[in-house]
Amino acid sequence: MKNVFKKETVSTYLKADARLTKSLRARDLLALGIGTVIGTGIFILPGHEAALHAGPAVAIAFLLAAIVSGIVGMAYAEFSSAMPVAGSAYSFGSVVYGEIIGWILGWSLILEYFLAVSAEATGFAAYFNNNILESFGLNLPKALQAGPLEGGVINLSAVLIVLVVALIILHGASLSKKVENVAVVIKVAIIIIFIAVGAFYIKTSNYVPFYPQQFQTSPLGLGGISTAAATVFFAFIGFDALAANSAETINPEKNVVKGILGTVGVSVVLYVAFSFVLTGIVHYSKLNVDDPAAYALQVIHLNTWNKLITIGALIGIFTSLITMFFGGSRLVYALGRDGLLPAKMGVVSTKHVVPKNAILVATIVQAFFAGLVPLTELASLINAGTLLAFAFISFGVIPLRKRHDIQNKGFKMPLYPVLPCIAGSLSVYFIIMLPNITKISVGLWLVLGLVVYFGYGLRHSKLQNK
Repeated sequence: MKNVFKKETVSTYLKADARLTKSLRARDLLALGIGTVIGTGIFILPGHEAALHAGPAVAIAFLLAAIVSGIVGMAYAEFSSAMPVAGSAYSFGSVVYGEIIGWILGWSLILEYFLAVSAEATGFAAYFNNNILESFGLNLPKALQAGPLEGGVINLSAVLIVLVVALIILHGASLSKKVENVAVVIKVAIIIIFIAVGAFYIKTSNYVPFYPQQFQTSPLGLGGISTAAATVFFAFIGFDALAANSAETINPEKNVVKGILGTVGVSVVLYVAFSFVLTGIVHYSKLNVDDPAAYALQVIHLNTWNKLITIGALIGIFTSLITMFFGGSRLVYALGRDGLLPAKMGVVSTKHVVPKNAILVATIVQAFFAGLVPLTELASLINAGTLLAFAFISFGVIPLRKRHDIQNKGFKMPLYPVLPCIAGSLSVYFIIMLPNITKISVGLWLVLGLVVYFGYGLRHSKLQNK
């Protein structure tokens, strides 16, 4: 009789992941983390969420999301310190909760990572098509600018950027980190320039009302801010991606912690300042566009700065694509490694020492969604998986501390067990605050995941067949 709650051992994962090359240091992880967080989340989402859910108070929504993410990040840091393995929440869950919970987390994160890459790609395409191609007098036919749901055939630019990133990922972590380290410095500098220049064009009247009445829904009038915060959580998945790279990190007990906490610290300052300046330049009701920063600079007739922010957005989204793609492909590799997906997914190529088959599968799925599905539809589906993982990992610190077979001489979450419970409870609250269509769609995805697990994974699981 097979036990779906059978727990994996850390030693098994460490042995399996020994094939991966350890080449990432703290600065590389910080670049990867910021590279993920400072992407579509900052260049696109503040506009949509200001217009649809929070008004200028979107800055508070980002602050709330960042604070919760920072607390959850500590839980991830403790897990990464105790278990420096590939697979992030999936592997962590398999060890502390049992295989079926690990599978549910892994299955949720597959959706999260793949759709996040597709969403980033459509965001990249919006800036590229609207602000780069048009400046040269080039206009792609409508059929090649959007998928069928928006009256086109395929979003060609989105598909092509996924393929470019796939080529970089196929050449291993070393090339990826070199691209990230250079690009992150450039885009952070451009964001700071936007904040500094834009501050001179703020109209205080645009902040009135700061939190519009129509968004003040239940509970306690915080519905709009809560929904906005819940919707932008996928922007903070950067530290989950960092945890997914633990197996390829030098001295992960210290470096993963620095990468995660450093990422949260930098991103909260940039997000809040960026959102505040953006909604000060343009009235929130006009910001429901895919390139709000570039649009804001057009409104105040700073066309030269408009091109600069466009370059920053493209670089920012590109680096975010790399990290998301990296994390998602490593997750598919981890599931293949354990037999829950076909074993070919767990094969590591000898030339570049990367899970080539997992990367190819990720490329096909991500390019498909990027080419055919609009950004807003993609973004709405991502966050439930993120928050589900946040909840399980936060609460998971408690059983982790009780495992005498797992030695952790590195980082430990402070204020135990109060802080893990607070982080887990807040994650559950934000799941509740997500739009109903998101919860229904992700629920159906989880049901499909259980069908795959009981139909294939349970029979082929290496853990079950030991």
